[in-house]
Amino acid sequence: MSEIDWKNVSRVLVVKLRSIGDTVLATPSLIALRRFLPDAQIDILLEDWVAPLLEGFEEIDNVIAVGPGSLSRFAVMRRLRRERYDVAFNLHGGTTSTFFTAASTAKHRVGYREYQYSFLYNHLYSSSADFWKRDPTHSAEQQLALLGFAGVPVEDRPKSRLTVSQAAVDSLESKLKPRLSQISVLKSDIALLHPAAAFATKQWAAENFARAAEYLNGRGLQAVAIVAKNENEVLEKLNAASRVPIVSFDDLTLPEIAALSSKAALFVGNDSGIAHIAAAVGTPSVVIFGSSNRDHWRPWTDARNEIVFEKFACQPCPGYECKEFGEPRCILSVKPESVLNAINKILQ
Repeated sequence: MSEIDWKNVSRVLVVKLRSIGDTVLATPSLIALRRFLPDAQIDILLEDWVAPLLEGFEEIDNVIAVGPGSLSRFAVMRRLRRERYDVAFNLHGGTTSTFFTAASTAKHRVGYREYQYSFLYNHLYSSSADFWKRDPTHSAEQQLALLGFAGVPVEDRPKSRLTVSQAAVDSLESKLKPRLSQISVLKSDIALLHPAAAFATKQWAAENFARAAEYLNGRGLQAVAIVAKNENEVLEKLNAASRVPIVSFDDLTLPEIAALSSKAALFVGNDSGIAHIAAAVGTPSVVIFGSSNRDHWRPWTDARNEIVFEKFACQPCPGYECKEFGEPRCILSVKPESVLNAINKILQ
């Protein structure tokens, strides 16, 4: 494989499909690329539902959004081909991501050797553990290493970052005002709670979050809980269990969540994409871990943060179900006192 002549690179594509957390943890790589190529066109391909998260992100020129249907995918593939990229990085590695990378027909298509259909790449590298000379590595480091192998300076390991737009702040305030008549969103007197998670093995009990809300209330912080529309049952349990009022939202957009996170004094939540949003806007955080890999998914930030967990030999696991005990003891065993102690550390 020929080396990349970076002096002649003017268009770069980054492919990063999948979730909120995956998108946020791609931002260190985007920061490194922009720093290295200040005058190049740098575009990122994201799934359409998560693409608004990078609206206004100054390190990229274009967010290309792709929907789930064949028509959208074919239209995006045609667009990628028209852009005539010099370099395409696949930071995800899934089959769909590989096909988009190949469809770009970029002169240099960069991925890891472990990727499926690796013959569609012409720059393949070993592993992030080889690059950083240690194991385990964080998700952000895994992506940065791919750039580093290709010649992009990444040794300082930039932290995740998101841009909070004024439009998002304005739309957030319009939703907050009816419910927070005594609280200004411009002051740091809000604690943001995210009591939901993708799997039961990652979801701390709503009753436990209620204890956290009560503790935060005693420290002068108003708890604001956010979930998605299909997670309302979690909110109902949380409010029923709490002895203090909790302001709840199930209708915030991703940019509004970033804006709310940036105004909060503290984030307390499960290991999730929302936790990564909070970290990326510099909010101090307490993140509760169950089945997932703490080394790979902990907050990637310079902001103060604590992770709370109970050790089990079976960690980490895929998380779809608990095959060891029949119930997810990893998350069920996390005591409220451990989380309250972590909150106290951050607030001190």
